[in-house]
Amino acid sequence: MKATPDKARYIMIGGFLGAGKTTAVGKLARHLAGQGLRVGLITNDQGRNLVDTANLRSQGFATEEIPGGCFCCRFNSLVEAATKLTAESRPDVFIAEPVGSCTDLVATVTYPLRRLYGDQFKVAPVSVLVDPVRALRVFGVETGGSFSEKVLYIYLKQVEEADLVIISKCDLLEEARLEALKKAIAAKFPGKEVLTVSARQGQNLEAWFARLTREEQSAGKAMEVDYQVYADGEALLGWLNCTVQLVAKQAFDADGFLKRLASGVQQRLQTRQAEIAHLKMTLSPEACLLGEIAVVNLVRNDFVPELSLHLESPVTGGQLIINLRAEAAPDLLGAVVREALAATAKEYPTLQATLDHLEHFRPGKPSPTHRFATEK
Repeated sequence: MKATPDKARYIMIGGFLGAGKTTAVGKLARHLAGQGLRVGLITNDQGRNLVDTANLRSQGFATEEIPGGCFCCRFNSLVEAATKLTAESRPDVFIAEPVGSCTDLVATVTYPLRRLYGDQFKVAPVSVLVDPVRALRVFGVETGGSFSEKVLYIYLKQVEEADLVIISKCDLLEEARLEALKKAIAAKFPGKEVLTVSARQGQNLEAWFARLTREEQSAGKAMEVDYQVYADGEALLGWLNCTVQLVAKQAFDADGFLKRLASGVQQRLQTRQAEIAHLKMTLSPEACLLGEIAVVNLVRNDFVPELSLHLESPVTGGQLIINLRAEAAPDLLGAVVREALAATAKEYPTLQATLDHLEHFRPGKPSPTHRFATEK
């Protein structure tokens, strides 16, 4: 029988939009649950109706959602979410997934947790995931679609503050490109510890997870952040969340529908020269059982929409959740999603797609609840 720890372990897995955080969080949660530990998950976003939350809950994990701002600006809500999970399921380990456009999490989240709630939590080293193809472009190793300078400021600050830089999806790169990326990161951030993993293939996960479950974050000095540039970078990103009810007289292939819709959004954004940060969609059938959900992801303009969870049988309807983040005006994202949804629905003669809710906006200026430059 396992011993219940005196303090809950707090693990934060960050990284830019599309880095593979949710997949990694799910793998880590299953790994810990397999060791007999109770796990609570906390998801975070600028808006509501998150694909990540639906995805993780479909896997059976107790998950709290903090909408309306990043962890740094909603610190009290983060603590309240942990308290709620503690009351309901008493986790031994909390895994928090912050907003993909958020940085300065050490000074505004982990140091405050250690200083104000050190009697309740042990804080693990902060991991920051990077998508390898996106990172090759950001660090100048290869050319391709990327973001403007102020958006890249956020990306690089995330890497700078990481205790562990995790090159995710390493199965996408051959060894030479992977080594070139490692060298580029080391040149930009000397001494930074870099690990390579593939959550999808299960590659190198054990060593990373061992670090997160055994080690604690070292105290030190937080990095400096220009909050005006940070705010300007976030303001360049458009955010869209929407829910859609699907009803059809004839059963249709949910996986195929999601892939067609994702491609339709992708093509329209490419035409308008808007760089996709991340498009995520889930389709949950009516009266679905636990785990019955289809999930599609698109993480770059030149990427192929990819299904991470499938629905084996045709469906006659359900709820569609769309989360889209791109460097584009929010109104443009709204127009693109409406156009793509209408065009895709027409390919299925008896299908009706009704928008229940749609919000699109730019993130507001970050205003941390606390900011401690040092842990003590």
